[in-house]
Amino acid sequence: MTLGAQSQEEHRVYVLSASFCLCERETALSTMLNGRKGCPEVLEVKKIHGLSFKFGLEVDEFIGSALVNCYLKFGAMNEAYEVFDELPVRDVVLWNAMINGYVHIGEFRMALAVFHRMNEDKAVPNNFTVTGVVSALAMGADLDNGLVIHGFVIKKGYESFLAVSNALIDMYGKCKCIDSAVWIFGLMVERDIFSWNTLLSVHELSGDHHRTMDIFRQMLSAGGRPDLVTIVTVLPACSHLGALMHVKEIHRYMILYGIGSTGDEKDFNNILVNNALLDIYVKCGSMMYAYKLFGKMNVRDVASWNIMIMGYGMHGHGNEALLMFDSMCAEGIKPDEVTFIGVLSACSHVGLVSHGCEYLSQMDSVYGLVPTIEHYVCVIDMLGRAGQLDEAYELLVTMPIECNAVAWRAFLAACTLHGNAYLAEVASKNIFELEPEHCGNYVLTSNAYGAIGRYEEVSDVRLTMREQNIKKKPGYSWIKVNNSVHVFVTCDCDHPEANSVYTSLDSLIAPLREHGYVLTI
Repeated sequence: MTLGAQSQEEHRVYVLSASFCLCERETALSTMLNGRKGCPEVLEVKKIHGLSFKFGLEVDEFIGSALVNCYLKFGAMNEAYEVFDELPVRDVVLWNAMINGYVHIGEFRMALAVFHRMNEDKAVPNNFTVTGVVSALAMGADLDNGLVIHGFVIKKGYESFLAVSNALIDMYGKCKCIDSAVWIFGLMVERDIFSWNTLLSVHELSGDHHRTMDIFRQMLSAGGRPDLVTIVTVLPACSHLGALMHVKEIHRYMILYGIGSTGDEKDFNNILVNNALLDIYVKCGSMMYAYKLFGKMNVRDVASWNIMIMGYGMHGHGNEALLMFDSMCAEGIKPDEVTFIGVLSACSHVGLVSHGCEYLSQMDSVYGLVPTIEHYVCVIDMLGRAGQLDEAYELLVTMPIECNAVAWRAFLAACTLHGNAYLAEVASKNIFELEPEHCGNYVLTSNAYGAIGRYEEVSDVRLTMREQNIKKKPGYSWIKVNNSVHVFVTCDCDHPEANSVYTSLDSLIAPLREHGYVLTI
């Protein structure tokens, strides 16, 4: 095609069309720079925008739509809205693009504003419009408007669209209407992985970990294939339930479906899910399984090493924690602040005082890390556990950063343990000055007085708690029965089998009373 074969106006439209084709390229760079006003792609779109304005084509429906979509592609919402606002004709596809553009960047109020304007302009929403609007309502947990949109969905018959039902489940879940979310899920004729993941997320976020695991098993029975999102959603439920069997079950499906098995160093998601599984094995107390998984990981980052170091220290294997730290450094992995919290905690739990003090001093001089208050608290706790209260107190008052209530509480616990009334009172005074309403302060102070036999002061502390309505969060116990974990607190009546539990307890206590046992509360 030659320039002489077309008019000047035709040539201009040809140039613009070619420019828009170039603008539609999706590159990795555009993904990384999404939403940044200064990125090269947005500048190119602005050049084309200026050219269309120069030729008087900025109100052309085709060119205007192309400009809006180009700006949306790169997250330039302000520029997209300006062009959108000036267009004399807008089809439903363009309305949907604007709504979903705002949803994508988290501006749910603007998404709803565009939808309201769409209704004012008498434009007819379709199922894609509804999906975007429901997603915006989910982000804002706007149940009232969500119910209105749900009514519109039923009226138009849009509930048959998979994406609409998924969005409604998510919306009701984020509005804490779990029964409604389950009801919609039950009505769905067709379900995809997003349907299952959304329902799993709804129950996990509500804290119903048992139900989360039940839904996961239903998904597998129905032929659903878990993906990375599924695993990341279900793993926290395993952690809260504390049942190793559930963790092994998830791990088996990860191996079966190849989730987390890649050796690509750039695949951050697989490192993330492996670290999550590693962390849960540690929290369930199974260092053997954690170590096996750690050894099979093709790629390990600093978080992987930190989890193992913290795990060994948490479970009283201080020497193994320090060996893991040495191996980490030998492999060229640079430790960070979290690493040293794990190392110092390990030294504290097993009484390696000299090692702990040496690691604290090496943080800055050898590894270039400035110790934080968390590191000093670990060392104060370490010294206190070892009975070196004078050394711990000296560190408290001389460390280069301001001391907080956590450090004083660690010191007070050590004073209680070793029966040092004088330093316990000093610690208590400082704690109450820093956090006068923290219930732990009163409990530790009461325990400190009780340990040295000063029961009058114990009564005074407890009276003060009652007068100021300060209550300690009750501790709880749990027991595993038939692969389920049951949690109990003092005077618990919330357990579904509470009546049976108390009946059994009474049957045990009755013969004890006959032999002189006195029940105390």
